[in-house]
Amino acid sequence: MVQRVLITKAAERVVQSLKEEHGPLMFHQSGGCCDGSSPMCFPKGELMTNDTDVLLGEVAGCEFYMSKDQFDYWKHTQLTMDVVNGRGSSFSLEIPLGLRFVIKSRMFTEKELEVLKTH
Repeated sequence: MVQRVLITKAAERVVQSLKEEHGPLMFHQSGGCCDGSSPMCFPKGELMTNDTDVLLGEVAGCEFYMSKDQFDYWKHTQLTMDVVNGRGSSFSLEIPLGLRFVIKSRMFTEKELEVLKTH
């Protein structure tokens, strides 16, 4: 199984901590204002998704969405969500901790892209 989005152990620990405090969570990467294409963490359901969003998968048991326009640009890459020290300028739940989620990416191989086409 080829996954579109993964998470590092460090980011997973932060997500688990945030889940303990805020309950179920969701992620969205819009490519818009504030932190640009940084993934943003919200309580599940706080951000309304619609036909302009693509569900990429789950990280640490949380749905991870991306705006369709962003997805068209990133669809050839596998994303890995990580966490770094520093404050972003978004409304994401990790910001008060002095942390921010970031995305690292790599291009899918031709074989992986073929597998993704069949799912």
